[in-house]
Amino acid sequence: MGPSPALLTLLALGALITSCIPSSGRIEPHSASEQETSVTIPPADIRLPLLPQRDPGLKPVGAQLGVHTRLTDEVEEWKIRRTFELVRQMGGSWVVEYFPWAYSEPERGRYDWTHSDLVVEYAVSNGLHLVARLDMVPEWARPAGTSSRYLDESAFEDYAQFVAAFAQRYQDRVRYIVVWNEPNVSFEWGFRPVDPESYVRLLATTYRRTKAVAPAAKVLFAGLAPTLEISEAGVSDLLFLERAYEAGAAPYFDGLAAHTYGWRAPPEEEPSPSTINFRRVELLRRIMLAHGDDRKEILITESGWNDHPRWTKAVRPGQRIEYTIRALEMTRRWHWLSAINLWAFRFPRESHNYNDYFALVGVDFEPRPIYHAVRSYVQAGSQDQDRP
Repeated sequence: MGPSPALLTLLALGALITSCIPSSGRIEPHSASEQETSVTIPPADIRLPLLPQRDPGLKPVGAQLGVHTRLTDEVEEWKIRRTFELVRQMGGSWVVEYFPWAYSEPERGRYDWTHSDLVVEYAVSNGLHLVARLDMVPEWARPAGTSSRYLDESAFEDYAQFVAAFAQRYQDRVRYIVVWNEPNVSFEWGFRPVDPESYVRLLATTYRRTKAVAPAAKVLFAGLAPTLEISEAGVSDLLFLERAYEAGAAPYFDGLAAHTYGWRAPPEEEPSPSTINFRRVELLRRIMLAHGDDRKEILITESGWNDHPRWTKAVRPGQRIEYTIRALEMTRRWHWLSAINLWAFRFPRESHNYNDYFALVGVDFEPRPIYHAVRSYVQAGSQDQDRP
């Protein structure tokens, strides 16, 4: 039997990205005994056991559940406190929050931890595992007129130093740090051509700096935008991850952050390189396995469905609830998944577009039906687990 159509498609895309993106060298691992190997991505239409001959059973309801909060521009302390209280009352165990570098280091070497101290304090006091996403380049670290996502390689050490300072300050309270966000799309890479090899150099520099001062911190590979794009605007998440491995990324991250959205499809829909759906994260996992990274965990840092009445990628409110609960139940068997964080818990202000319909809680802190449904799911599951 010849190669499957899905595999041929993936290989063709791989050839295209290889020709479009200049190769700029491999990051060497710390150990000289580690050797580079040739790896073939498994066909997407073959069901590969994630860990052969192992049935991990079901994780406790709520153990993996989390949300991505957006407290970046929330200046009132009571709102920060109330946010984490509601997450805990919903039954969440995890939370992802964005800590902009530009806010915490407005001048080189001068740190302002006022806001981040509040966020970390209230998250931890509510018993939540906190995942910190760190990016947004301050003006002093980038050329004039560039976007806040523009990070030249000459400033990689500046970014790494900031991450190390953050990790050292919060090393007893923040275990997970995400290095950058969606570097496979040009917008998040400062409107420059996507460059997996350059990202690996950023990752390696940051990993070394962080581990030197906070060895227990877990450095996460950035969550990639789930996309089929092969253009100046972006590159497929699957191909970006593959190229990163080829550039020597493996020694420089402890786990993978993942963005996985269902759009209009149910959570059970089969994953495919040519489809964006909830289970696309399984394809990222297959690439990790192909490169021998079977022991690394994955944290879904953005996920969910949208129920905007007119957006083309949205579902009905009832479907959103049903799909979300089914996804939470399904992932209880994914032993390699540590967390699934729903995007987004609450926004500081309305955007008056489809983004508002991702929120679980309104700007006024009024819980929406999806919040109540998730809370009821966790409560019912907890009661079942407590029964003898």
